[in-house]
Amino acid sequence: MKKLKIAAAALCVCFLFTAAYAANTNPGGQGDPLVTLSYLNGTFTTQVKGMVDQTVSERKAEMEQSLKDILAGGGGTGTASGGVFTVVTLTQGQSLVGDVGCEVMLRIGTAACGSEDSVGLIDTTAGSVLGNGQPLAVNHLYMVTISTRRVTATAPTVKVLVRGPYSIQ
Repeated sequence: MKKLKIAAAALCVCFLFTAAYAANTNPGGQGDPLVTLSYLNGTFTTQVKGMVDQTVSERKAEMEQSLKDILAGGGGTGTASGGVFTVVTLTQGQSLVGDVGCEVMLRIGTAACGSEDSVGLIDTTAGSVLGNGQPLAVNHLYMVTISTRRVTATAPTVKVLVRGPYSIQ
């Protein structure tokens, strides 16, 4: 009988320690991370949807602003980028100065290459170099490889297609 009482007492002590441990832990807290289906369907899903909606709204605003900047790029000084050519009209004596990488194609009128040295524009159509003062050929694509290179209008009205950063002087 004495052994039965000792076993019962030991069992009670073990039960008390287990109950005390369970009472001190916070189910679902950091020490016992319990995730329920209702939490996933409710709170967690709502938080994730909110973060996704916010990110999408921010990206949409950035893309809309970029599109507005690209569409507003035509004119006196600007950038015609993203694979889009811009039509630029020059009057006699005006010059289009392109930054490195700018592409120019003469469509209407006559124009000449302008540079401080003998090397001017790269004629990508013919695979040659256009020197200072030489005329541009209609429908040839020229590339600016040095930022001081220019296309100067030699006719009353000159129209060129431009892709890349440029300014009018």
